[in-house]
Amino acid sequence: MNGLLVIDKPGGMTSRDAVNRVQKWFPRKTKIGHTGTLDPLATGVLVVCIGAATRLADYVQAMGKSYTSRFRLGATSTSGDADGEVTETPDAVPPTREQLEAALASFVGTIEQVPPAVSALKVDGRRAHALVRQGREFDLAARTVRIDAIRLLRYEWPFADVEVDCGKGTYIRSIARDVGAKIGVGGLVQTLRRTRVGLFTAEQGVSLDADPVSIKMLPMAEAVTGLPRAKLDDELVRRIRHGQRVTIDEKLGYTRGGFAALDARGELVAIGTTYSNSQYEFVPEIVFPA
Repeated sequence: MNGLLVIDKPGGMTSRDAVNRVQKWFPRKTKIGHTGTLDPLATGVLVVCIGAATRLADYVQAMGKSYTSRFRLGATSTSGDADGEVTETPDAVPPTREQLEAALASFVGTIEQVPPAVSALKVDGRRAHALVRQGREFDLAARTVRIDAIRLLRYEWPFADVEVDCGKGTYIRSIARDVGAKIGVGGLVQTLRRTRVGLFTAEQGVSLDADPVSIKMLPMAEAVTGLPRAKLDDELVRRIRHGQRVTIDEKLGYTRGGFAALDARGELVAIGTTYSNSQYEFVPEIVFPA
């Protein structure tokens, strides 16, 4: 009961709702967690960690992501998307395609982004979306995020279909809001779909209506595809599972907390640190069951 599932989350439910549905497929008390929240409006890739794989959630969350979204220009929203209270922008002048592409391009790179007020971020220990519902006013600090690419797929006022490649913590709603503000017409997310998390794609996605008997989990090793790794023999694997440091033949160099040890079948055994002094040693820090 240790592995990963790629769920194709439908719209109209929270990521927690989706996990609760998945929970019913497994025995009681099975540990289950998701990696990266999707808004209720959003659909697409939600990677769910099962059993010992819950310890790998941070590695999956750190992976690059891709989204397709329809931006609605000429309006703003209290939530940044079509689920919020929408206000039309008076006398909005439609930008040309060239103006819109230039505005989108200005947000590519490492930028400072202010998250939407309606979000799961905490302000003084309270969720921001809860404070919004109470009518409380507050400011969210800008955060550094990485946007690798924004491609304009189609533009027909007031809708712009875009594809975004980005890093952890990026809000597509904030991009729509900020692009709309830059061209002076306002903007919000009309639709949103996450198509990729690392190597996990929407094509792999399992429907929440699927027959649990037919579902196959992905191996835990797929959560750490970006880490350097080595396959080890049975004796080294046995020692690692007893918490021992081991000597490895490969010239691995020094990698703190970012090296994956696999068994001969390619199953994940442990994640830890490698040292290269007179010998090349691996020190396990997270050890997984056989």
